[in-house]
Amino acid sequence: MTGRFSYSRWDGTQKGFDLDADALFDDLTDDLLYHGDVNAALRRLMQQGMRDRNGNQMQGLRELLQKLRDEREQRLDRFDLGGVYGEIADELNDIVDEERHAIENATRDAERSGDDRRAQAARDAAMDRNFRLDMLPDDLAGKVRELSAYDFESREAQQRFEQLMEKLRQQLMQQMVDQMSSSMQNMTPEDMARMKDMMAALNEMIERRERGEDPRFEQFMEQYGDFFPENPQTLDELLEQMAKRMAAMQAMLNSMTPEQRAQLQQLSDQLLEDMDLRWQMDQLGRNLQSMFPQMGWQQGYEFSGDEQMGMAQAMQTMQDLGDLDQLENLLRNASNPGQLAEADMDRVRELMGDDAANSLEQLAQLTKMLEEQGLIHQKDGRLELTPKGLRKIGNNALRDLYAKLAKDKAGQHQTHRLGYGHERTYETKQYEFGDPFQLDLHRTVRNAIRRQGPGTPVRLSPDDFEIERTEHLTRSSTVLMLDLSMSMPMRDNFLPAKKVAMALHSLITSQFPRDYMGLVGFSETAYVLTPAQLPEVSWDFAYGTNMHHGFTLARQMLARQSGTKQIIMITDGEPTAHITPRGDVFFNYPPVQETIEATLREVVRCTREGIRINTFMLDANYGLKAFVEQLTSINRGRAFFTDNQSLGDYVLVDFIEHKRQQARGRGRRAG
Repeated sequence: MTGRFSYSRWDGTQKGFDLDADALFDDLTDDLLYHGDVNAALRRLMQQGMRDRNGNQMQGLRELLQKLRDEREQRLDRFDLGGVYGEIADELNDIVDEERHAIENATRDAERSGDDRRAQAARDAAMDRNFRLDMLPDDLAGKVRELSAYDFESREAQQRFEQLMEKLRQQLMQQMVDQMSSSMQNMTPEDMARMKDMMAALNEMIERRERGEDPRFEQFMEQYGDFFPENPQTLDELLEQMAKRMAAMQAMLNSMTPEQRAQLQQLSDQLLEDMDLRWQMDQLGRNLQSMFPQMGWQQGYEFSGDEQMGMAQAMQTMQDLGDLDQLENLLRNASNPGQLAEADMDRVRELMGDDAANSLEQLAQLTKMLEEQGLIHQKDGRLELTPKGLRKIGNNALRDLYAKLAKDKAGQHQTHRLGYGHERTYETKQYEFGDPFQLDLHRTVRNAIRRQGPGTPVRLSPDDFEIERTEHLTRSSTVLMLDLSMSMPMRDNFLPAKKVAMALHSLITSQFPRDYMGLVGFSETAYVLTPAQLPEVSWDFAYGTNMHHGFTLARQMLARQSGTKQIIMITDGEPTAHITPRGDVFFNYPPVQETIEATLREVVRCTREGIRINTFMLDANYGLKAFVEQLTSINRGRAFFTDNQSLGDYVLVDFIEHKRQQARGRGRRAG
């Protein structure tokens, strides 16, 4: 049975395409052409982000870092760390008020009894108790210390105080436990004793490893693994988790005022009397600080909000802030997308939301996505374009220029045949964008069967298409001379010129495979470029426009070729440098007659060898126009005055029209 499909009008709700390698590479093309560096292009894309083919924004690192800073500020502006003590202080004040009320009631009852001795004893006791309550220290720890030795009049107030003290002991113990484990809640004395044994075993394990011995991690996890629900697989992973918790507690202490820290320390000293537990904690803390100095043990935060936090909420907030700091450090220092995969995406989702986490996941996959599609690969520790990636850039450049021609209504300049009058070469190739659709049905069907196996129906996919090569009876040989002097990027001419070079190379290799194309870059001197070098070529940090040397190299390259010969030169400056008879480079601006004459002599040599020179001038000034007029009068080539917006239109249209003229000329001769 054949598959059936139904179609509906697009209403904006349907899901289109997810981010893929083609869309990603399209977004990278201009950056790769301009800078020629895959690693730098990916870093810039990481920073800026991009939109997928659905129009959805993939946030870049700049936007993610701003979101991260906003999340941090939101917490700091919302909370008040003094609230760790607020509820305790309020509870103690309520207990004191209840005690004073009980003292007053006891004194009144004694005075109403008619027993003078009882009344006097009650007044004396009330005076003593009120004096002690009046003299309670202002600090929390001091107030707890005095009330612990106070003889309460009110049994209810005394019971409330004892319950509060037990609650504080549990909170402080839990705070200590939270630094060790996230699994223990409402610990019993037996739990505390076992935790103390766990910490002693952990310190011993660290010491064994420092001595070069087997730390016995597996044995430790068998005995104490229930303390660690994260299920760490190595000792390093376990210690890093614990260091993270202890660093969060240290950050809370660092964020307190000196008075608040002193109160917490004194309160802890009073309520937690297990010195062995404290010693084990201190030893573990020293070990972890030396092993993980990057955890930010000195980090502190300035809270400015009004919402008070209890101890548990303060610890969670500190862990959130610590995780945000570590994530910020990762984002700031990531030099390639793969490093972003180190982030805990679930934690990112908790801290910053789904959009940020999804964007970070996509950023982390950029390199892998391009490598899997064969567009880039690792070489000597760096990312480089593959041959497939090189072809893709050229095809993208060609597609962009053709799309612009269509928008400008200049007509379709793509040839539908490889030449007027052509003969089969009995060779085939895989279909690529821009190729004439002359299918070799036999090979195409065979490719489909090889892919899906025998059986019917045979379903074709674009990857199966194989087309016939044809041979031009009129062959062209072209050398593109590309100006790489400093003026090109300064006037925003470099990227359009390089895109034209890539597009022209793609056009010739895909539609005119029998033609020859050479590349010459020129600035202070000229040099031959290979197609593989073209995507990475950049402008030269040197002054000078040495057309003389460029024409010499182009002429030598074309001397080894057949067919009609032409030089296409793209430049934005007049000749200011030439090679002297001694082989030295002479440069002068404004250009001197010696340089003009040396360049024109090379033009004469090209003319004698039947090489046509077509010049495309960008931002042409009077000097460049005057020189090109002399060049064209000698060579009989063509000159085009254009700008960086229309350069591609001129070059492609002219090249294809040149091919058509060759084809028509061949057709007339054949007739």
